[in-house]
Amino acid sequence: MTMKAIAIIPARIGSTRLPRKVLREIAGKTMLERVVTAALGCKQLASVIVATDSEEIMSVCRARGWDARMTSAECRSGTDRVHEVAQTVAADVYVNVQGDEPLAKSEHLDALLGPMLADKSRPGEKDHVEVATIATPCQPEDIANPNAVKVVTDALGRALYFSRATIPFDRDGLIAKNGPRVIEYKKHLGFYAYRKDALERFCQWPEASLERAERLEQLRFLQNGIEIHVAMTPYDTIGVDTEEDLKRVEAIIRAREK
Repeated sequence: MTMKAIAIIPARIGSTRLPRKVLREIAGKTMLERVVTAALGCKQLASVIVATDSEEIMSVCRARGWDARMTSAECRSGTDRVHEVAQTVAADVYVNVQGDEPLAKSEHLDALLGPMLADKSRPGEKDHVEVATIATPCQPEDIANPNAVKVVTDALGRALYFSRATIPFDRDGLIAKNGPRVIEYKKHLGFYAYRKDALERFCQWPEASLERAERLEQLRFLQNGIEIHVAMTPYDTIGVDTEEDLKRVEAIIRAREK
């Protein structure tokens, strides 16, 4: 049986640090257009849906012919917005593509869906992949940067922990002595794929203590015993939260276009 995967792009209009950010232009295209285009380019997705709380964003989607759903303004996170759409749209796997990732590529989504597509087990079995995400080799300047989330994994690619701290900690200075290949730092990228049951449970659980401390919602899965499979990709991204992020991404895009 073919697995049906759909992408849902949470796109809220309000943002404390960068108001209306998903509608801000970056090198001639809105941030949202860049994310939608990347998702539509992934051939493994059956459909792409924008989930928003804004009539303005809905109007933009209608004008562009994009599928969009209005979701509650009470949604606390993008995951809650994905969950709301999942109540009315049937799929085997729901892909959460944040609306503030203008450097997203279809290759990110191909890598993300890899663990799900490779999983031949049945729901409920021990090795069934319930949640997947992606990571990329961490650049030296981001190893100590708390805004670049690091992840450590086991030998099978399952997340052991996510943190804003530098993990693993280089206690004996192996990197300084022998170079960065001795310890591989992985930067987590905020793309997720969930089975519906895992998504349902996530939204039923209260905020976890580790999640609250790190401000990383994926820790709710780990603290409640749900494994997260981490696929690797060579393509880094920059989530846009500030005006400085916006300028940095625009410079990258313009450099690529040249």
